[in-house]
Amino acid sequence: MTAFMGRRWLDVLTLSLATLFVTLCAIVAAQGVSDIEEDVFHAINGLPDLLFRPMWAVQFLGVLLVPAAVAVVAFAYRKWRLGAALLLLIPLKLFFEKGVVKELVYRARPGTSDCEGDPSCLELRDVPMVGPSFPSGHVIIAFGIAWLVFPYLGRRGRWILGGLCLLVAFARIYLGAHNPVDVLAGSAIGIGIASALNLIVGVPIKQRS
Repeated sequence: MTAFMGRRWLDVLTLSLATLFVTLCAIVAAQGVSDIEEDVFHAINGLPDLLFRPMWAVQFLGVLLVPAAVAVVAFAYRKWRLGAALLLLIPLKLFFEKGVVKELVYRARPGTSDCEGDPSCLELRDVPMVGPSFPSGHVIIAFGIAWLVFPYLGRRGRWILGGLCLLVAFARIYLGAHNPVDVLAGSAIGIGIASALNLIVGVPIKQRS
């Protein structure tokens, strides 16, 4: 098997599906927090405090500097296109999260949207009670990085990275920062941005020699 840099129909498909899914999430979020979503939030948020330290730590995989750090590693291995895509993920995340989605849909943090400002209603673990909640920026970053890096990894690496992404999403709900639809939308936005970047810069595609 040999590999060359090219574009995948998979990225066209995931970009289309991600756009549709984010639109559906935005429609749901604009209606407020349903009873089912609130129940899921409280089920996760109400888990024991024993999880606090690992969940507090894992959420930092979704902070804004992580793509730049991964890009440095990519450049060190001479993966120039991957490094460039990771750096572009940062401004694109900010644009679509803050300049597009948050301008179209406003939904407050669970402490406000679910609990109406009553701190005894939830476990607030070192996250804000007020402010915009839709979508989750941490999850955008985590899933965006994962989708960009996946073509360069083997099966085991993909499973590990995918698991870490799910933990970031889980952590943001557990800590009390977001409702489930917020993290679902964040995952779709991250994958959608990464799919578009893959189509621009290209990814390794295996070809039978």
